[in-house]
Amino acid sequence: MSGKRSDYISWDEYFMGVAQLSGMRSKDPNTQVGACIVSGDNKILSMGYNGFPNGCSDEDFPWEREGGELDTKYPFVTHSELNAILNYRGGSLEGTKIYVSLFPCNECAKAIIQAGIKKVVYDSDKYIGTPANRASKRMFDAAGVEYIPYVRTGRHIQMDV
Repeated sequence: MSGKRSDYISWDEYFMGVAQLSGMRSKDPNTQVGACIVSGDNKILSMGYNGFPNGCSDEDFPWEREGGELDTKYPFVTHSELNAILNYRGGSLEGTKIYVSLFPCNECAKAIIQAGIKKVVYDSDKYIGTPANRASKRMFDAAGVEYIPYVRTGRHIQMDV
């Protein structure tokens, strides 16, 4: 008898991996962001990635980052966190946590708070200090939503698909 293996991934590695894998579904040529909402007993409730709303073709809407406002992706793309919230069909998300590959913008922070999500685990905070980032943190602090950086383990996880 050999006992259980000891090199299995942690819950945080698992859920952040799912968030990052979800982000790989994004058609955005510059930024791929994923989100994974998890219950208190470590069950995946929903996932999302950044992309255009259902029915809005990836071929018919712009992916550009610069240009006239309606010639860029910004007024059209739904962020991963909002997609994960809207994709959930099981009732309340009160008391859950969300794993995101990029710290939520202020608009997603509002949706996270309103959905009742109480903890945000984020990987990158590349927009730290920007007005939207500061607004997100201010709202999270006021609403009692905990936000903590994902602690990378340095483990390399590879899949052959």
